[in-house]
Amino acid sequence: MFIARFALGFGIGPKSATVPIYAAECAPSGVRGALVMQWQVWTAFGIMLGYVADLVLYSVPDVHNITGLNWRLMMGSAMLPAVAVCSFVFTCPESPRWYMSKGRHADAYQAMCRLRFNKIQAARDIFYMAELLKAEENMKIGQSKIRELWSVPRNRRAMVASEIIMFIQQFCGVNVIAYYSSSIFKESGFSDQSALAASLGFGVINFVFAVPAIYTIDTFGRRNLLLTTFPFMALFLLFTGFAFWIPESSNAHIACVACGIYLFGIVYSSGEGPIPFVYSAEAFPLYVRALGMSLATATTWFFNATLSITWPSLHRAFKPQGAFSWYAAWNIIGWWLVLLFMPVSTFHHNRRRDI
Repeated sequence: MFIARFALGFGIGPKSATVPIYAAECAPSGVRGALVMQWQVWTAFGIMLGYVADLVLYSVPDVHNITGLNWRLMMGSAMLPAVAVCSFVFTCPESPRWYMSKGRHADAYQAMCRLRFNKIQAARDIFYMAELLKAEENMKIGQSKIRELWSVPRNRRAMVASEIIMFIQQFCGVNVIAYYSSSIFKESGFSDQSALAASLGFGVINFVFAVPAIYTIDTFGRRNLLLTTFPFMALFLLFTGFAFWIPESSNAHIACVACGIYLFGIVYSSGEGPIPFVYSAEAFPLYVRALGMSLATATTWFFNATLSITWPSLHRAFKPQGAFSWYAAWNIIGWWLVLLFMPVSTFHHNRRRDI
């Protein structure tokens, strides 16, 4: 199991670094945020399908010489949507910006023609890309890209902001719920199957409430959404943790724990859920975009692993009340970090121009 999941990391890492960049480079500027955040919407949909598979396959009985057939089928069911996605990849054109960065202007134009309504729009956007690449050439100071990621102020500000929101995306506590929701619900008094059903409810909420962000991310703005949602995320985590002080014999105990988790999922799905990958994909200049996005992706997956490993120990040491309060405090810290260090995305600020 460990070896298989380790190998799976070699797929999820490059995929999570590449897909948001690809979407940002191919989407029209006016709806770029909405299209790039499809990454998060359909990630949430996949998580929801995982909960559905858990619930559907939970009652599968063991057969001769096979113990734990139900959880083995749960794990194997993830292969089916992965195969479907893999087959669709071959229908996608290459990124026109990548072609332009390699000097392949004709290929860039042909790819853009597949992505725009008519050839005039394609020619316009290719021209904008070419001018932007010329402007970015003036930013370079002749050092390695790794050094310029820090030494060039424009790049450094983008890196600091993307690192902050990628770090807080994990330490806001969402994957504690995503990974351990069934255990949390069981501890609050649910039966095994009811805990899986309650986890499915969290998955449905995570998917459904990501949809409104498609319309707000390009109007209300990335930074404003974060500053609005972080306080509510902290509040609902505190509510969830404090609900464990309600006597377990009371129905209010179960109801308040579930309510707090669901309310947290609603707020997360419209703010800190979709924005980190959208912002990181569009914040960097093209010549360091792949490097900056790779660093941001590595950050989120590193702290994802940290979160999943430390939660059981944190839960035992601090109890649910303290553990949820710990992550509530990080949401408050995240609010201040965004306020002080995250500039408004240039793609949102000038969304009618391709910059």
